[in-house]
Amino acid sequence: MKNNALFNLGAMLLGVLAMAYQPLAAASTTLGFYSITNSNTGAVADGEANLSVEVIDLGSNQVQFKFTNNSTSSLADVYFDDGTLLGIASITDSGSVIAFTQIATPGNLPAANNASPAFVTTLGFSADSDSPVSPNGVSQGEWLAITFNLLSGKTYADTIAALTLPNGGGAGDLRIGVHVQSFASGGGSESFINTPVPEAETYAMMVAGLGLVGFMGIARKKTMQATA
Repeated sequence: MKNNALFNLGAMLLGVLAMAYQPLAAASTTLGFYSITNSNTGAVADGEANLSVEVIDLGSNQVQFKFTNNSTSSLADVYFDDGTLLGIASITDSGSVIAFTQIATPGNLPAANNASPAFVTTLGFSADSDSPVSPNGVSQGEWLAITFNLLSGKTYADTIAALTLPNGGGAGDLRIGVHVQSFASGGGSESFINTPVPEAETYAMMVAGLGLVGFMGIARKKTMQATA
């Protein structure tokens, strides 16, 4: 009986190890945007329905922000306000027609004071399209990815927690702003800020982590019982 129990436990542990070595999809969270300028009703509706940013866990103390534009416009500037970030590691995109450089002009998100609290771009945490601005921006169906190194001791989970805005957008919280130009509706520009991560999503990540810890504890208990 003891040998059978040991065999079954060994088989279970081998199965767990095999699953652990399978490549897993990177954890990610996708957020939309809301306008803080509201200059043109059609442009605002287009941007809010079709702009998004996917926050991706790359591991190795890095998080990527992948901006996708499905609106009839050109995403020209990206700004980050505080949070868990240390500095930009790389900027990549979906094709040769996009050209972005770190440090945006203007230095802060246009109409930043319309946000509550005011949006304040962290030094060095911005990028914009090279001249000519709109043609080199992120147009309909294209994407831009900005990878950040995280502060020492910070994780992807910490980044998601900062995006829930626990301090109402104050110190330690993370907000993302974009300036979008050349809308088909009116041809003007609008500024947007990301919608916050729902707190429930952060709780789900915590529960998943606790579940893994609990499973390992059960496996350890069964091992001890089988060898007693």
